Amino acid sequence: GSMSEVLCSFENLQLEPSHRSVTKPSSHPGEAACKSGHLRCVCYGIGSFSSCVISRYQLAFLLLLLEKLQIPKSQCYIFDPLFSELEISVLNHLGVTVVLENEEGKHHIHEFTIFYMIHCGKALYNNLLWSNWSVDALSKMIIIGNSFKGIEERLLARILERDYLYIAKVLKGTEEAAFPIHPQYMDIFNDTSIHWFPLQKLKELPTETWQFQEEPVYQECDDLEIIRK
Repeated sequence: GSMSEVLCSFENLQLEPSHRSVTKPSSHPGEAACKSGHLRCVCYGIGSFSSCVISRYQLAFLLLLLEKLQIPKSQCYIFDPLFSELEISVLNHLGVTVVLENEEGKHHIHEFTIFYMIHCGKALYNNLLWSNWSVDALSKMIIIGNSFKGIEERLLARILERDYLYIAKVLKGTEEAAFPIHPQYMDIFNDTSIHWFPLQKLKELPTETWQFQEEPVYQECDDLEIIRK
């Protein structure tokens, strides 16, 4: 149930038969505030897997992840506004819990949770961070999704801080390990990283980091990449 055990389990998750495994994080995350208790998983943005092969690969990896980490399928909560009735029926048959309300990523946690958010919009990650903007909550979270380092590199600093302030503020409290690059899966897991937030790194952030907690509104954002309520 510890953070280190969860992350080390990624070593044995093979992306293809040639024994390539997900990169092990470079530093030990065992100081995170998750010492015991069962795991939950929340999945956003997997897309229409009935019509998109990329989405099917991402769904298959999610199911493998649940099996490997021994997360009950009923404790995996999945949402995408693109899901058809047929896809919802398939997901129910698989045993995962389909969320019908569009949370816009604003999902507050009280226990250790893995967020599986491959190729989601920046606002979705930002909303998730805002909803859990405390040392206690962030230290119980892993985000599998677009590289935060990549987001920082691609955006001007003033745009990042104006539109995605919570991503900008959490960067110095984040550890990140990239998925391996393989030509067969370039469009499926490209720019994907595992992110976690060690308790000690979060405690070292300036006090004012936690004082501003206004909900993101994106009034000046020209390329909002989420479907809103």
